[in-house]
Amino acid sequence: MPDVLLTVGTRKGLFIGRRRHGTWEFGDPHFHAQAIYSIAIDTRGQAPRLLVGGDSAHWGPSVFHSDDLGATWVEPKQPAVKFPQFTGASLERVWQLHPAGAEAPDVVYAGTEPAALFRSEDRGESFELVRPLWEHPTRSKWVPGGGGEGLHTILTDPRDAQAVTVAVSTAGVFRTKDGGASWTPSNKGVSAVFLPDPNPEFGQCVHKVTRDAVDPDRLYLQNHWGVFRSDDSGDNWTDIGGGLPSDFGFAAAAHPHRAETAYVFPINADADRVPAEHRCRVFRTSDAGNSWEPLSAGLPEETHYGTVLRDALCTDDADPAGVYFGNRNGEVYASGDDGDSWEQLASHLPDVLCVRAAVVGG
Repeated sequence: MPDVLLTVGTRKGLFIGRRRHGTWEFGDPHFHAQAIYSIAIDTRGQAPRLLVGGDSAHWGPSVFHSDDLGATWVEPKQPAVKFPQFTGASLERVWQLHPAGAEAPDVVYAGTEPAALFRSEDRGESFELVRPLWEHPTRSKWVPGGGGEGLHTILTDPRDAQAVTVAVSTAGVFRTKDGGASWTPSNKGVSAVFLPDPNPEFGQCVHKVTRDAVDPDRLYLQNHWGVFRSDDSGDNWTDIGGGLPSDFGFAAAAHPHRAETAYVFPINADADRVPAEHRCRVFRTSDAGNSWEPLSAGLPEETHYGTVLRDALCTDDADPAGVYFGNRNGEVYASGDDGDSWEQLASHLPDVLCVRAAVVGG
C-alpha cells in the first residue's frame, strides 16, 4: 500500500496526515489561527513541494511553501501574490493553488479574491497577475457569490501548456488557448436559475470543475443548481444531474486513472446547506454522468449535517484511488478503494475548508 500524504486546511490551521503501511497518523496543526483556503501538493520535482494559501486575521493572506512535507515552512520576504498598484485592488485571500503539468515544470497558478489569476514560474515563490483576464471586458458585470468573488478553479491541459480553464464565482467558466493572452466565456448549456435570463454567456455561479483522467476534453461541473458535463473542453455543457438526490452542491473530483469516473457530494439546497436527505454520502458516476451510485459504506448512518465545501473533496494518484473529504463538522473521511468503503480519520477539527492528497512513497 503506497505512502500517502493528506493535507487538511481548516478555519484554524493546517493538519497533515500520513499513511504508512496502511496506518494513518496525524501531527499537530500548522499555522495556528490561520484559515487555510488553498493547498497544493506539487510532485513534479525531486522532492514534493507543499504550497499553502493561509489567511491571518492579523497579518492578512500569504502563500507558504515546504520542501520537507511540512517539517519547515518558508514565507517569501516579499508577498508572493500581490495586486499591482494600477488595479486598485488588494488581496483578500488565495482560493486556489494549482501546479501546471509536466509540460510546464516550474509553473504554478494561483486563483484569488478579488477574482484574478496569477502565474508563477518558480514553483510558487512569486507570482504575476495574468492581466488580460483581469481586464476582460465582462469583468465590470461580475457579481460576487455568497462566499465572495473568487477564482476558485484552475485546470491546465496536459496536452497543451497554453490552454487553461478557470472558474469564477459568479462569473462562470473562462478559457484561454494562448497562454492567457485572451479569454473566452465557456458556459453554453450551464444554467443560471437565479438570473432573469437563465442561459447567459457569463454570470453562472459555478462551484467547481474537474477534468476526466483519460479524456482531457471531458470536464465535470458542479453548479449552483445543476451538475454538467462537457465533451469538448467546455464549448458545450450537458446536464447530468438527473440521477442525484439533489443537483445542488459545491465539490467535484475526478478519478485519477479511470475514464468517465467522477465524484460529487450533493447538498439539499442553497437555502438548506446540509447533505442531501440528511445522509452522509458521496456519489460516483462510472459512465460520465449517465448514472450515479451512492457510496456510504463506513460513513455515518444517522442523520448528518456535515456540509462539504468546494475544495474539501479530492482524490490521490494511487491505484486503486484514495478518495477523501472533510466537512464543516470537522470530520475527515478516507477511502482506499475508489470510494467503495470509508473510514473516519479525524473528528472535532475546525471547519474543513480544503483537502489535498498525493502518493509520496512506495
